[in-house]
Amino acid sequence: MKVVATNNAPAAIGPYSQAMILNDVLFTSGQIPINPATGEIEGTDIQAQAEQVMKNLGAVLEAAGTSFENVAKTTCFLADMADFAAFNEVYAKYFINKPARSCVAVKTLPKNVLCEVELIASVK
Repeated sequence: MKVVATNNAPAAIGPYSQAMILNDVLFTSGQIPINPATGEIEGTDIQAQAEQVMKNLGAVLEAAGTSFENVAKTTCFLADMADFAAFNEVYAKYFINKPARSCVAVKTLPKNVLCEVELIASVK
């Protein structure tokens, strides 16, 4: 296995890696809307927070030598399913190949953010 780490995405806030590569497959940890330059939550609404999450995922994908086009599966966590449509507007701009996806509402996310996304991608 190979650890993937980049300063262009938030550092892990616990005992885990930003991502791991195993057999040419990238597994990311969930990304929340932390601006890696400031360490602060970016945005107060779902669309602004989702944009930051996608930027963070993009940085991890780049560090692994891959891109959004090679994503096979995402798991999306929303603090409120009422944000589903607005979240999808942002999501659709990045995941144009329409990977498989699960999207669930959860009671609470780290730092009380509105969304978190993790993904699985090919690095070939």
